[in-house]
Amino acid sequence: MQAAVNNAGPDAGKNERIFLVGLMGAGKTSVGKMLARRLQKEFLDADAEVERATGVKIPVIFEIEGESGFRAREEKMIARLTERPGIVLATGGGAVISANNRELLRSRGRVIYLRAAPEDLWRRTRRDRNRPLLQTADPLARLRELHQQRDPLYREVAELIVDTGSQSVSALTSHIQQLLDQSDSTTNFTVSTPES
Repeated sequence: MQAAVNNAGPDAGKNERIFLVGLMGAGKTSVGKMLARRLQKEFLDADAEVERATGVKIPVIFEIEGESGFRAREEKMIARLTERPGIVLATGGGAVISANNRELLRSRGRVIYLRAAPEDLWRRTRRDRNRPLLQTADPLARLRELHQQRDPLYREVAELIVDTGSQSVSALTSHIQQLLDQSDSTTNFTVSTPES
């Protein structure tokens, strides 16, 4: 497994904020909570914040407003949340669809792409009914399609790309901490992700 850094050293303001991107089931919320605890930052989940602001679950927003209505709400929330200092933010899997979101994420913080194979994502999400985009006859095919569409966007915005594989949340979080420490003083390097 590989983790890569693809941009120059971060400025001090960007170090205030860490943004996690990746497809649903990649571990953004689980890793984000642990990373925030270890770095003594506040953890925020963009999807949960949209739900809190609207008072309804995301599937209800999709049902009433469609994906475009949800994406408009998500974009406004990303704009607000990425201004907050001292956070680890788990974005929704589709947040990178918006060019505006990608620019805000890239310019306001350090972006980490938690990359996982569609088959791994399917195993992690197959019993979760709170994921409207997977409520199809063939969720694995849908995950493969989403991966093909979004992987280039995640790569475009990410400073660090980390394969999640079958590592525990704790091991993955420790590895990300090491990468963040190394990337503070080093640029354009590739390291192997430890196997679990």
